[in-house]
Parts: sequence; structure tokens; C-alpha cells
Amino acid sequence: MTYFGPSGNSESFYAEGFKSSLQMPKWLNKLGLDAYEYQCSKGVKITEETAKKLGSEAKENNIRLSIHSPYYINLATDDEEKRIKSVKYITDTLQAADYMGATKIVVHSGACAKMERRKAMEYAKKTLHIALCEAKNLHLDHIHICPETMGKINQLGDLDEVIELCQMDDSLLPTIDFGHLNARTLGGLKEYSDYLEIFDKIENGLGFDRLNVFHAHFSRIEFTQGGEKKHHTFKDTMYGPEFLPIAEILYKKNISPTIICESNGTMAEDALCMKTMYLEQFKN
Repeated sequence: MTYFGPSGNSESFYAEGFKSSLQMPKWLNKLGLDAYEYQCSKGVKITEETAKKLGSEAKENNIRLSIHSPYYINLATDDEEKRIKSVKYITDTLQAADYMGATKIVVHSGACAKMERRKAMEYAKKTLHIALCEAKNLHLDHIHICPETMGKINQLGDLDEVIELCQMDDSLLPTIDFGHLNARTLGGLKEYSDYLEIFDKIENGLGFDRLNVFHAHFSRIEFTQGGEKKHHTFKDTMYGPEFLPIAEILYKKNISPTIICESNGTMAEDALCMKTMYLEQFKN
């Protein structure tokens, strides 16, 4: 079974009069979804009490929780102070995840800036190693840190780089953002084989067990020569990538990842479209 849900709260959630993320699990359950990615992208501000309430609501409504850690994390910087702060942002997110019962946190690896990519990777590995050690010391190592594939070409985080980071420890899972991969390859996801190659690389690099439960983001993304520019909705069909090939592969491989939709404002509705496409595979 693959799990589907939104990143953050759809515009329709607020249009219906709801105001609090604590109301999201029940709303998502009624919609027919089963996952929710809570946003700490601008900082970990959720209190222990609120996080536990959200976790309770999610459990009651059969919603799998994950958290997106702060956007300004940069594992790859050569600034030691920023790396130390990034480790703290990660452990703060892990603590929030522990309070709410989330099993995964999504982490940006950062930008290469003017560094060579291999040098940036060395810094990223060192920072991630420290974060893993801190997580263990704080008894938070039962939560998966999930490095994300990034959308801009000058960012560390193409598919091979994310797999390499995840090879550091068996607890690490990749967050495969298909929209980002399409953007940073300037529309490289065209054929079924292009999508299948992603899954095969994960399995070959990390093994079937981690392919089975990997984390994913999906949205249609506009791009320029530098990569990602803007997220769009499923109705904006002039932008890729397409989800149907992914649905077919998920069914054929019989795996159970979590797919989080990052559409612009319609993330829950588009997540439901993805789930419908996926379930249609069982009828064919």
C-alpha cells in the first residue's frame, strides 16, 4: 500500500472554515487520504503540547505523519557555525517529530555555492554524521532523516548525491522529489524508462528494503536553465512531470512509500488524484 497526502494545508481547507492544523487529520481522512507532512520550513515553532495533540488526531484518523525541516538548513556549507546551527535545526525537528509520532523528517542538503560538488559533499557528509550522532545521543534515532533531491542545479542533491548521502547509515531514507528531478534535468522525465531508472537506482544503491519505504514529493514544477522556478497545480498540464508512470511503477514493484503532494494551493486535491491513479492500477 502506498500512502498519499499533502504538504501543508490546502486553500480549500481554509475556505471550508478550518483554521488549525490539528483539524487536518480528520479532514484528510474524510477526503480519503492517509498521510500529512507538517511544515516546519520556516522554523520549528510547534509546542510539545500541540505536537502531541496533532499526533493523537493523526493516530485516530489513520494519518501517517512526516515533517519538513527548516528550509535554511545547509549541510554543505563551509561555514562551521552554519553547519552547527543546521544540526540543531535537524534535532529540533526530530524532537517535534517524536512528540507527534512522525516517522520521517525531510532535510535539504544545501547549496554548493562556489565550491566543487565533491567538496560540498564532504561537508554535507560530515554535518549529517554529526546530526546522526546527536540524534542517537538524544534517543531520537528511531526517526528517519530523509535527505531530499533538490530542484536547482547549483544545489547539492541530485539523485546520485542523495543516494550517496543515504549510504552513510541504514536509517537514512531518500526523499525523492520527482518535480525537482525533472526541473534540474530541464525536463528529463519524459518516458516510462526515465522514471523507472530512478527506482532502479534507489534499489541498486540502497536495497529493496529502503526502496519499499522511501519518502517522495510530487508536483508539477516550472523551470528555467537554472532548474526549479515555481510549483504549479495538476491543472497546469503545460508543466511536468507526469504521475501516471510513477503509479504504474509503484504497482508493479508492490512497494509502500509515502507520496506527499506539493502542488501550489491544491496539494490535498492533487494528492487524491495521485491516489486515484494509483488505485486504478489494481483494476487493470
